[in-house]
Amino acid sequence: MDVMARFRIVAAVSLALAATSIPAALAQGSLFTAVPVEMSNFILVSAPIGQGQRSQLNIYEQRTTKRPCYAVDAGVPAQVDPLLSTFDFTGVCNRYIDGNGYSLRIGGDDLGTRYRLSVVNTGRDIELLATPTRNPSQPTLLVARAGGSASGFIQLKLEPGWTLKRRAYGKKSLGHLYVYRDHSPASSAPAANAAPASSSTVPAETALIERAPIDTPALDDPTSDNVTTPSY
Repeated sequence: MDVMARFRIVAAVSLALAATSIPAALAQGSLFTAVPVEMSNFILVSAPIGQGQRSQLNIYEQRTTKRPCYAVDAGVPAQVDPLLSTFDFTGVCNRYIDGNGYSLRIGGDDLGTRYRLSVVNTGRDIELLATPTRNPSQPTLLVARAGGSASGFIQLKLEPGWTLKRRAYGKKSLGHLYVYRDHSPASSAPAANAAPASSSTVPAETALIERAPIDTPALDDPTSDNVTTPSY
Protein backbone atom coordinates (compact mmCIF):
# COMPACT_ATOMS: atom_id res chain seq x y z
CA MET A 1 0.00 0.00 0.00
CA ASP A 2 1.49 3.35 -1.01
CA VAL A 3 1.78 6.33 1.34
CA MET A 4 -1.14 8.28 -0.19
CA ALA A 5 -3.55 5.33 0.08
CA ARG A 6 -2.57 4.83 3.71
CA PHE A 7 -3.10 8.55 4.38
CA ARG A 8 -6.61 8.44 2.86
CA ILE A 9 -7.57 5.48 5.07
CA VAL A 10 -6.31 7.23 8.22
CA ALA A 11 -8.19 10.43 7.29
CA ALA A 12 -11.43 8.53 6.69
CA VAL A 13 -11.17 6.76 10.06
CA SER A 14 -10.47 10.07 11.82
CA LEU A 15 -13.56 11.69 10.27
CA ALA A 16 -15.73 8.74 11.28
CA LEU A 17 -14.49 8.92 14.88
CA ALA A 18 -15.09 12.68 14.99
CA ALA A 19 -18.65 12.25 13.72
CA THR A 20 -19.46 9.82 16.54
CA SER A 21 -18.05 12.10 19.25
CA ILE A 22 -20.25 15.19 18.74
CA PRO A 23 -21.47 16.33 22.18
CA ALA A 24 -25.14 15.57 22.85
CA ALA A 25 -25.79 19.21 23.83
CA LEU A 26 -24.50 20.40 20.45
CA ALA A 27 -26.70 17.88 18.62
CA GLN A 28 -29.70 19.36 20.46
CA GLY A 29 -28.96 22.81 19.08
CA SER A 30 -26.77 24.35 21.77
CA LEU A 31 -23.15 24.10 22.85
CA PHE A 32 -24.25 25.02 26.38
CA THR A 33 -26.47 23.48 29.02
CA ALA A 34 -28.80 25.18 31.50
CA VAL A 35 -28.54 24.76 35.28
CA PRO A 36 -31.02 25.88 37.98
CA VAL A 37 -30.59 29.07 40.00
CA GLU A 38 -32.06 30.20 43.32
CA MET A 39 -35.00 32.21 42.02
CA SER A 40 -35.44 34.13 45.28
CA ASN A 41 -32.14 35.91 44.52
CA PHE A 42 -33.40 37.35 41.22
CA ILE A 43 -35.89 39.96 40.07
CA LEU A 44 -36.99 40.86 36.53
CA VAL A 45 -37.50 44.59 35.99
CA SER A 46 -38.96 46.79 33.29
CA ALA A 47 -36.30 49.52 33.27
CA PRO A 48 -36.89 52.85 31.50
CA ILE A 49 -34.56 53.92 28.70
CA GLY A 50 -33.54 57.57 28.46
CA GLN A 51 -36.57 59.76 29.20
CA GLY A 52 -38.68 56.70 29.94
CA GLN A 53 -40.68 56.52 26.72
CA ARG A 54 -39.34 53.01 26.17
CA SER A 55 -38.20 50.28 28.54
CA GLN A 56 -35.98 47.24 28.47
CA LEU A 57 -35.53 44.11 30.54
CA ASN A 58 -33.10 44.27 33.45
CA ILE A 59 -32.43 41.29 35.72
CA TYR A 60 -30.92 41.93 39.15
CA GLU A 61 -29.26 39.24 41.25
CA GLN A 62 -28.61 39.46 45.00
CA ARG A 63 -25.33 37.59 45.42
CA THR A 64 -24.62 38.25 49.09
CA THR A 65 -26.44 39.70 52.09
CA LYS A 66 -23.87 42.46 52.55
CA ARG A 67 -26.39 45.08 51.43
CA PRO A 68 -29.62 44.99 49.41
CA CYS A 69 -29.40 45.33 45.64
CA TYR A 70 -33.01 46.50 45.19
CA ALA A 71 -36.22 47.23 47.06
CA VAL A 72 -39.73 46.31 45.90
CA ASP A 73 -42.98 48.08 46.86
CA ALA A 74 -46.02 46.07 47.83
CA GLY A 75 -48.34 47.44 45.13
CA VAL A 76 -49.44 45.93 41.83
CA PRO A 77 -47.74 46.75 39.59
CA ALA A 78 -44.79 46.84 41.99
CA GLN A 79 -42.30 49.71 41.82
CA VAL A 80 -38.63 48.69 42.11
CA ASP A 81 -35.90 50.85 43.60
CA PRO A 82 -32.60 49.78 41.94
CA LEU A 83 -30.38 50.36 44.96
CA LEU A 84 -27.38 48.84 43.20
CA SER A 85 -27.12 52.01 41.11
CA THR A 86 -26.07 53.93 44.22
CA PHE A 87 -22.95 51.96 45.20
CA ASP A 88 -20.15 49.79 43.82
CA PHE A 89 -22.03 46.49 43.66
CA THR A 90 -19.03 44.34 42.67
CA GLY A 91 -19.31 41.00 44.42
CA VAL A 92 -22.64 41.95 46.01
CA CYS A 93 -25.04 42.16 43.04
CA ASN A 94 -25.16 41.19 39.41
CA ARG A 95 -27.04 43.20 36.81
CA TYR A 96 -27.99 41.74 33.43
CA ILE A 97 -29.15 44.49 31.09
CA ASP A 98 -29.07 43.22 27.49
CA GLY A 99 -28.56 40.25 25.20
CA ASN A 100 -25.00 39.79 26.43
CA GLY A 101 -26.37 39.01 29.89
CA TYR A 102 -29.51 37.02 29.10
CA SER A 103 -31.23 35.17 26.26
CA LEU A 104 -34.16 32.88 25.54
CA ARG A 105 -33.90 29.11 25.81
CA ILE A 106 -36.56 26.42 25.43
CA GLY A 107 -35.47 22.93 26.43
CA GLY A 108 -32.21 22.10 24.67
CA ASP A 109 -32.63 24.88 22.11
CA ASP A 110 -30.67 28.10 22.68
CA LEU A 111 -32.78 30.78 20.94
CA GLY A 112 -30.66 33.85 21.64
CA THR A 113 -30.09 34.59 17.95
CA ARG A 114 -33.65 33.75 16.88
CA TYR A 115 -35.73 35.48 19.54
CA ARG A 116 -35.50 38.93 21.14
CA LEU A 117 -36.75 39.73 24.63
CA SER A 118 -38.62 43.05 24.55
CA VAL A 119 -40.64 45.06 27.06
CA VAL A 120 -43.93 46.45 25.72
CA ASN A 121 -46.36 48.78 27.51
CA THR A 122 -49.80 47.94 26.12
CA GLY A 123 -51.52 50.73 28.06
CA ARG A 124 -53.19 48.19 30.34
CA ASP A 125 -50.12 46.16 31.30
CA ILE A 126 -46.37 45.93 30.85
CA GLU A 127 -45.41 42.73 29.09
CA LEU A 128 -42.13 40.95 28.46
CA LEU A 129 -42.39 39.40 25.01
CA ALA A 130 -40.13 37.00 23.15
CA THR A 131 -40.41 37.99 19.49
CA PRO A 132 -38.89 36.13 16.52
CA THR A 133 -36.04 37.91 14.74
CA ARG A 134 -35.55 35.64 11.72
CA ASN A 135 -38.85 33.97 10.92
CA PRO A 136 -41.92 36.21 11.36
CA SER A 137 -44.21 33.19 11.05
CA GLN A 138 -42.99 31.95 14.42
CA PRO A 139 -45.16 32.91 17.41
CA THR A 140 -44.54 35.78 19.79
CA LEU A 141 -44.43 34.46 23.37
CA LEU A 142 -45.67 36.18 26.50
CA VAL A 143 -42.96 35.59 29.10
CA ALA A 144 -43.79 37.93 31.99
CA ARG A 145 -46.05 40.82 32.94
CA ALA A 146 -46.32 43.54 35.55
CA GLY A 147 -50.02 43.26 36.40
CA GLY A 148 -50.82 46.80 35.31
CA SER A 149 -49.39 49.85 33.58
CA ALA A 150 -47.02 52.25 35.35
CA SER A 151 -43.87 54.29 34.78
CA GLY A 152 -40.41 53.90 36.25
CA PHE A 153 -38.77 50.65 37.31
CA ILE A 154 -41.48 47.99 37.50
CA GLN A 155 -41.28 44.37 38.58
CA LEU A 156 -42.11 41.77 35.94
CA LYS A 157 -43.45 38.41 37.10
CA LEU A 158 -42.86 35.33 35.01
CA GLU A 159 -45.84 33.56 33.46
CA PRO A 160 -46.45 29.91 34.44
CA GLY A 161 -43.87 27.57 32.94
CA TRP A 162 -41.11 30.19 32.71
CA THR A 163 -38.10 30.42 35.01
CA LEU A 164 -34.47 31.51 35.01
CA LYS A 165 -31.50 29.22 34.54
CA ARG A 166 -27.79 29.82 34.22
CA ARG A 167 -25.73 28.95 31.17
CA ALA A 168 -23.14 26.24 31.77
CA TYR A 169 -20.33 24.76 29.72
CA GLY A 170 -19.54 21.27 30.89
CA LYS A 171 -19.46 21.48 34.69
CA LYS A 172 -18.70 25.22 34.78
CA SER A 173 -21.48 27.74 35.40
CA LEU A 174 -21.09 30.91 33.33
CA GLY A 175 -22.09 34.54 33.70
CA HIS A 176 -25.13 34.41 31.39
CA LEU A 177 -28.78 33.80 32.26
CA TYR A 178 -31.44 31.99 30.29
CA VAL A 179 -35.09 33.00 30.39
CA TYR A 180 -36.14 29.39 30.21
CA ARG A 181 -38.95 26.89 29.90
CA ASP A 182 -38.93 23.15 29.23
CA HIS A 183 -41.31 23.17 26.26
CA SER A 184 -42.66 25.79 23.88
CA PRO A 185 -46.13 27.03 24.88
CA ALA A 186 -47.01 27.86 21.28
CA SER A 187 -48.31 25.86 18.35
CA SER A 188 -45.85 25.00 15.60
CA ALA A 189 -48.39 26.20 13.01
CA PRO A 190 -47.77 29.53 11.21
CA ALA A 191 -49.21 32.57 12.94
CA ALA A 192 -51.81 33.11 10.20
CA ASN A 193 -53.37 29.72 10.96
CA ALA A 194 -52.81 29.68 14.70
CA ALA A 195 -55.57 29.54 17.28
CA PRO A 196 -56.33 32.65 19.38
CA ALA A 197 -53.56 33.58 21.78
CA SER A 198 -53.50 31.93 25.19
CA SER A 199 -52.05 33.44 28.35
CA SER A 200 -48.59 32.45 27.12
CA THR A 201 -48.80 33.66 23.50
CA VAL A 202 -49.68 36.96 21.91
CA PRO A 203 -49.96 38.03 18.27
CA ALA A 204 -46.74 39.40 16.83
CA GLU A 205 -48.47 42.65 15.87
CA THR A 206 -48.89 43.46 19.59
CA ALA A 207 -45.19 44.22 19.82
CA LEU A 208 -45.15 47.57 18.06
CA ILE A 209 -42.46 49.25 20.17
CA GLU A 210 -39.21 50.17 18.44
CA ARG A 211 -36.48 47.83 19.63
CA ALA A 212 -32.72 47.97 19.52
CA PRO A 213 -31.03 44.80 18.27
CA ILE A 214 -29.67 42.35 20.80
CA ASP A 215 -26.12 41.16 20.38
CA THR A 216 -25.46 37.50 19.80
CA PRO A 217 -24.39 36.14 23.23
CA ALA A 218 -20.67 35.51 23.29
CA LEU A 219 -18.78 32.87 25.24
CA ASP A 220 -18.95 33.95 28.85
CA ASP A 221 -16.03 34.78 31.08
CA PRO A 222 -16.76 32.66 34.18
CA THR A 223 -14.66 35.04 36.31
CA SER A 224 -16.81 38.05 35.42
CA ASP A 225 -19.17 39.62 37.95
CA ASN A 226 -21.30 41.14 35.17
CA VAL A 227 -20.34 44.52 36.58
CA THR A 228 -21.60 47.37 34.44
CA THR A 229 -21.52 51.08 34.85
CA PRO A 230 -24.90 52.27 36.22
CA SER A 231 -26.88 54.03 33.51
CA TYR A 232 -29.72 55.41 35.61
